[in-house]
Amino acid sequence: MSTHIAAAPGQIAPIVLFPGDPLRAKWIAETFLDDAELYSQTRGMLGFTGTWEGHRVSVQGSGMGQPSMAIYANELFTEYDVQTIVRVGSCGALTERVKIRDIIIANGASTDSGINRVRFHGLDFAPVADFSLLRAAVEASESETLESTVHVGQLFSSDQFYSTRPEATEPFVRHGILGVEMEAAGLYTLAAFHGRRALAICTVSDHIVTGEETTAQEREQTFGDMIRIALRAATS
Repeated sequence: MSTHIAAAPGQIAPIVLFPGDPLRAKWIAETFLDDAELYSQTRGMLGFTGTWEGHRVSVQGSGMGQPSMAIYANELFTEYDVQTIVRVGSCGALTERVKIRDIIIANGASTDSGINRVRFHGLDFAPVADFSLLRAAVEASESETLESTVHVGQLFSSDQFYSTRPEATEPFVRHGILGVEMEAAGLYTLAAFHGRRALAICTVSDHIVTGEETTAQEREQTFGDMIRIALRAATS
């Protein structure tokens, strides 16, 4: 039984969907999984296991930011032998090529976090998605009937939600970054270290350029296209 998840052995499936918001985890479990059971509510970070189209799947909240995410990802990989984690989160659009409620499947993630610099002794590591998951997600987005437009590209994983240097993302946008969030780079790095599969799929909840945004309830309960892509990709 791990320190922060505190689930019993066998309660967590080899496939985990990984939203930051624990209430989104609850919504996913209630909306998409059959026979979902709560296995953890430690520190209010909810985790559920059920089935989707015959596949055993768990949903675990991760909290916000790479430090919080890393606690849960490490425990999932090392204490519960999870093989696949798909982050299903929200992000902010950094370019007008991407619209509100569009979906970004992240093939890689840049970051301003110092976590990887510590890990790699000041050198740069390129955190990327597992290719089999990436390919399966793209194929799922092409075969599913979706209301959202899907993009494949890079995210920027920031350590600050309320940035003191908003201009810092400008060179990243010029190099093709589509959106900003707070977890993907750390997740990809941990998956590489543990030899596991990881992918981040994010729905655009707010637009840094235009100022558009979704409500808290919409962010929690209406990003179904993203979940369908994630489930199809993770179980393929």
